[in-house]
Amino acid sequence: MPAFHNLYRHGFVRVAAYAPHVAPGDPAENAARQITLARKADESRAALVLFPELSLTGYALDDLHHQALMLRAAEQAAASLIEASRDLMPVIVAGAPVAVDGQLYNCALIIHRGRLLGIVPKSYLPNYREFYEKRWFAEGPSAVADTVRYAGQDAAFGTKLVFAADDLPGFSFMAEICEDIWAVQPPSLDGALAGANIIVNLSASNALIGKAREREALVRVQSQRTLGAYIFAASGSGESTTDLTWDGQTIACELGETIASGPRFEDNTGLVTEIDVERIVQDRLRFSTFRDSARNARERLTGWRKIGFTLAPPLDETLTLERAIRRFPFVPADKERLDEDCFEAWSIQSEALVQRLRSSGIKRAVIGISGGLDSTQALIVTARAFDRLGLPRANILAYTLPGFATSEATHEQAIALADAMGVTRREIDIRPAAERMLADLGHPYAEGRAQYDVTFENVQAGLRTDYLFRAANHEGALVIGTGDLSEAALGWCTYGVGDHMSHYNVNAGLPKTLIQHLIAWAARTGRAGETATPVLERILATEISPELVPAGADGAIQSTQGVIGPYPLQDFTLHYVVRYGFGPEKIAFLQDTAWGMNSRSDWPDHVAEGDRHHYTMADILKWLEVFHARFFGQSQFKRSAVPNGPKLTSAGALSPRGDWRMPSDMSAKLWHAAIARLKDELGE
Repeated sequence: MPAFHNLYRHGFVRVAAYAPHVAPGDPAENAARQITLARKADESRAALVLFPELSLTGYALDDLHHQALMLRAAEQAAASLIEASRDLMPVIVAGAPVAVDGQLYNCALIIHRGRLLGIVPKSYLPNYREFYEKRWFAEGPSAVADTVRYAGQDAAFGTKLVFAADDLPGFSFMAEICEDIWAVQPPSLDGALAGANIIVNLSASNALIGKAREREALVRVQSQRTLGAYIFAASGSGESTTDLTWDGQTIACELGETIASGPRFEDNTGLVTEIDVERIVQDRLRFSTFRDSARNARERLTGWRKIGFTLAPPLDETLTLERAIRRFPFVPADKERLDEDCFEAWSIQSEALVQRLRSSGIKRAVIGISGGLDSTQALIVTARAFDRLGLPRANILAYTLPGFATSEATHEQAIALADAMGVTRREIDIRPAAERMLADLGHPYAEGRAQYDVTFENVQAGLRTDYLFRAANHEGALVIGTGDLSEAALGWCTYGVGDHMSHYNVNAGLPKTLIQHLIAWAARTGRAGETATPVLERILATEISPELVPAGADGAIQSTQGVIGPYPLQDFTLHYVVRYGFGPEKIAFLQDTAWGMNSRSDWPDHVAEGDRHHYTMADILKWLEVFHARFFGQSQFKRSAVPNGPKLTSAGALSPRGDWRMPSDMSAKLWHAAIARLKDELGE
């Protein structure tokens, strides 16, 4: 079996993009330099290495492109590059001028293990401002030939070629050249629909002030539009600077996100990173508009050809990822982006509740507050909604409902928060009613025995919700839900008349890890009011607990994360299960990369030192098993009956009316078996 710590086993493909120092008009020297860099890519076990446009001759040769001697030298250089590739793993993509049927084309040569797999001519030739390509080259779509002989080999020729590894599912790519991406209808749009998961762009693209930003924006958007990855390499140092300068920009984007970029204005600059082709495949499966686009383009797509090759990656080696894997997929690492996302989430939640209050005509709200994270966020959002509607915050009835294990600290935090927010605070002690119910049930606790089972816990949780609903009836109010996305995923809520139910749940789309940052953002920006800030900071520092079971003799309180797992790990799993449909093996590999004991991932600045944890593989597999058991095997019946609430992240929601549908009586057997096999393999 392939090594577990091997990126090719888990649906990744390593790619390299280089901008070698160019020797204008010296194809032999340029081929030699590319061979050196291709060997470097081979040493890193890359599957693909990309070079810029016309990189075998140099781009800025002008009329020298039409010199017979130059064209013969380019073909000889291509032959030497093909020969050198015999013992190299990566597919090499290099640029060269190629004469076919009396026309000269600006082409991408696709080379692998001594074979010229294909030649792709440029579709769009810029002929404006500093560009004059129509003087020298013909447009690719005008070509009649579909096979040409070049550098001693017969090769497929045309703009409609997809290259696919027959031994590595998902590794398929097409090439377009420079101006093609600037076109209104880039070839890569059809290429993606024809099956290319990766688009490579051989570019010259001279440097101008601000142009690097423009290129990255184009590449990022095109990767999003094609639901794929896009690798870009522009000409660098050594190109003629008669009237232009070149920066050697290299960029790799995946599904709208820049995952790597190389330095500019340096010799032999470039990047090495990985593309998650499984992620791309899974995203396309879910995106029905991708299927519809392929159907509508059917006539154009019939002309595309697929060229197969065998990559033979070294699956027995340890090959860890070069690219960073975000520890918190729901939380941006960049502070500025985090603040933007927090504002968006807060605004979406508030506006959703504003609409529900408007449509219902209800002008009062009831909310249970515990001094914990979820009810705090829900109260902040409710206050904002009432402000938006011009309703007094006194119309928000915030109930504290102390039970058998309510701590003094959380009780005081709840009271302080309600007072700081200017809402109406009320309290109902549920213990007398809980004792009566436990006695009526004949529960051992009523006889003085310390039996703290699920009945003991749910009597309290159910009574709290029951009181809130009856208070809402009495006051003509709406019950605001507080349960979050992470709890819904793990079934960590009391079904029916319990924290599972409300009239409207503003937190339904929020994972726990994002809620923590939303509260921190509200404290930092004063969104909840200056007097609330110190209370919010205390709440953030409080252990996450349902506070339903009294503390033990050692003073240890009931820990949520001790039962269902650390929220950072479980939110990570939630993201990749719901958004991309990944299995436990892939998620374990990603978690080990992001959270493992040897993880090299950078910590976001907004994560405190005390919260910067690492996990062993045994920990990762343990909590993966808990997640899959609860998510697939136990909790769907609760999610099938959730109240209304807004979706907040592109990773999805769990409402059966929205993103997630599955049988309530589903078995988790398939996932248990996959984790068991992984445990056996890794000896955990």
